[in-house]
This record gives sequence, structure tokens and C-alpha cells, in this order.
Amino acid sequence: MTLSAQDVVEMLRAAGEPTRLRILALLARDELAVMELSQILDQSQPRVSRHLKLLTEAGLVERCPDGAWVFYRAATGERGGKAVQYLLPLADPADVVFARDRERLEAVRRTRLTEAAAYFARNAARWDEVRSLYVSEDAVEAAIVAAAGPGPYRRLIDLGTGAGRMLTLLGERAEQALGLDLSQQMLNVARNHLAEAGLNRIDVRHGDIFDTGLPDGSGDLVVVHRVLHFLSEPAAALAEAGRLVAPGGRLLVVDFAPHDHEELRVAHQHRRLGFSTDEIEHWLTAAGLKPSPAVSLPPDPAALTGADRGLTVMIWGGHRLLADRNAA
Repeated sequence: MTLSAQDVVEMLRAAGEPTRLRILALLARDELAVMELSQILDQSQPRVSRHLKLLTEAGLVERCPDGAWVFYRAATGERGGKAVQYLLPLADPADVVFARDRERLEAVRRTRLTEAAAYFARNAARWDEVRSLYVSEDAVEAAIVAAAGPGPYRRLIDLGTGAGRMLTLLGERAEQALGLDLSQQMLNVARNHLAEAGLNRIDVRHGDIFDTGLPDGSGDLVVVHRVLHFLSEPAAALAEAGRLVAPGGRLLVVDFAPHDHEELRVAHQHRRLGFSTDEIEHWLTAAGLKPSPAVSLPPDPAALTGADRGLTVMIWGGHRLLADRNAA
């Protein structure tokens, strides 16, 4: 794809300012909110917002509204993405300003992790209770079992396993099963639950959903259960999950439909307020999987009070065709 001369001029003009180039470099590394960019750049939020407006209008940055928050990321489409891929390598990554920005970005990431870890530590012992606040777990788990299929599974992989509920729910159908999580407190709870269920052969260990270190095609059932809404880069997590799906295998994603419960950001560290089916299916397709029909599980109206609309749980699936033996 080639760009018009005017497009090129507009992109160069947008990127050709020190702060905007710094913003572009940061957004190529992580999806960030205005507040986070303001902290990293040590500039006011209105000033950062003006820079983001120009970069967005030029097609170099994508704006991602999410409830009352807005996240920004470097363009990934054919038009803006190619321009970003060409422009950023021209700048020396060892430049002192870029290096300082990367250090501050890491500080922001550490803060996110610290807050999430503190939340998980506080709630590890009652994690199942927290997950069942908004919708019937019996109905959700029955739908997950139906979506997973009868098995047996050669290997089940549960990413962000938390208290290990998916492992106890599906583990008996798997010849091997593995759960990964970054929280040692959650892993301890999972081990207890698995022991109580008599599933001592199932392995749970510390692992990063973005970089599992597992080989391609490691599992014929991969599960991401109510994890994406905590993540700053859910698309990257699904790309890694999709990579693990073996030919003929499937990926199950369980999370919330879009909602407006802003209080969950502070009370429960939710970074994203749900996901649309179009968004999830786009990520599944990008991971080389064929999406399955989505399952929607709205809350029981009788359990709601006042204006509360509750949360709808969604189950999305994608499978890798048997013919894709070189893809996994």
C-alpha cells in the first residue's frame, strides 16, 4: 500500500515534534491512558491530550474508548501501522530521552503489577466469591463445559488460572493439565483446591500469560477465564494463547460483555470494562483461529435491584483446523 503525498506530509508533521515522537515510541510499547502518559512525560494531561489528538488525526495512533477511560496505542492497520514501523526505527533507541521514557514506562507497569498483586493477595482466599458476585456460576460453568466439549483432552492449559477453578472443572477430562499465574498467593489457593478435588497430578506454576515459554501447539484445550479485563494488552494475551492451540484444538475465552460499572476499576482493578464479540473475534482470527458462535449469559433479572443492570458473561471460542499443522 502506498500513501498520498498529503498523507505522508500529515504523518511527518504529526510525528515531527519531540513530545509527539516520544508518545509514539511509548505507544508502540504499550497501550496507555492519558494519565499514564502524563506521568511518564511529566506534562499536563490537557497538553498530552492535544498531542494525542494530532497523532490520532494523522492516523499514527488509535483511540480505544473503554467506559469513562480512553486508551491509546500505536496504529496497527496497514496505513498507519506501516508508517509507525518505518518512522520509529529511524530514532536512536539509546537516546537519553527515549531511555528515560522507557524507565518511567517500566515504573508505570510496576505500579500496575503492584496494585494487581496487592488486590490478588487481599482476595486470594475468597477469589471464587469475588467471581460469583455478578452472575450464576453454575450456569456459567455448565456453559463452559458444553463449549469445551466432552474430551478427553491431550493437554489442558489454563492461563491466569487464579484459584484453579477451570482446572478442577475440566481437569478430569484431560490426560495432562497445566495452570499458569503470576500470583503466588493465587497458585497456593489453586494447589489447595486441586488437592481437595483429588487432582494432584495437575501442575500449576508461575507463568506470564504474555510469554508462557511453552512450545507452539502445546494444548488441545486452552482456557482464558475472566483474565482479559485485568490486562493492559488483551490482544497480545490472546495472540499468545492462540499460539498454544494445537491443530484440531480450541481456545475458550470467558469474560464480560461491555458494561458501565466504573466502580470495578478501583474496587477490583478491572482495566477494561468488558469486550465486544467483534473485538474478540478479530483477535481470534488474527491468532489463526476460526471463531465459534459466542455464548451470552446475562444475569438473572430477579437478582438485580434498582437500576443495576448486572454483568453479562460471554464465552467466545476459536479452533485451529486440523489442516493447520504448520500453524501451531
